[in-house]
Amino acid sequence: MQCETDIHKQPLIVDMNVTEYFKESLNSALSRQKIKAEEDTVFYIVNLLAWFAKAENLFPQSEFGMGGQPLALTYAEAVEAKTQDGREAALRRLGDVALVVAGLFAASFSRKLVDIDYYIAMGGSAYGLLSEQSSSSVRSRTFRAIFGELSSKFQSFVDALSEVGDNTPLGSQTDVLRLYEIWMRTGSTYAAERLRRHGIEPARAAVSGRYS
Repeated sequence: MQCETDIHKQPLIVDMNVTEYFKESLNSALSRQKIKAEEDTVFYIVNLLAWFAKAENLFPQSEFGMGGQPLALTYAEAVEAKTQDGREAALRRLGDVALVVAGLFAASFSRKLVDIDYYIAMGGSAYGLLSEQSSSSVRSRTFRAIFGELSSKFQSFVDALSEVGDNTPLGSQTDVLRLYEIWMRTGSTYAAERLRRHGIEPARAAVSGRYS
């Protein structure tokens, strides 16, 4: 069953061509990388990509500039939220942004103080907390299952989104050394595969123990 997503309580109004593009690209990447995912989870990610296709939704103007607030502050908002709805909204924003940014904009981390492994850890944790919601409604159970899969397979979904990004102009400028750094930090099978295409065989012992 496909569920309608009201991402961050905003109307999901997107160009159908954009949605279809992401659906086809994501399904192709998941299939090629042999990543199994439930239909509802794929539907969620496709809608997420379509929503964030508008730059102002992914990088809103704020007191922190066009890039939006740091993930740590979004997490703090979740911890300090006075209501369950407020907590879940902050966690969802954290997970969603971390997934899309880590998947589509990994190369940009070389210019930041934090790296892709930080986004993967924060995003996976946020979705994990969301999967533990206590509501027993059918809709909540569906979303718990989605968030649970997003949490347990976060790295795999990042790899799939990386392939989606590589098939657009945004992904065509990835530096080989940066690719190797991403692989060392995350153990990404997709990054390792791309290194091999460049004639570089990743050394297994070099991968961070946190993600091996």
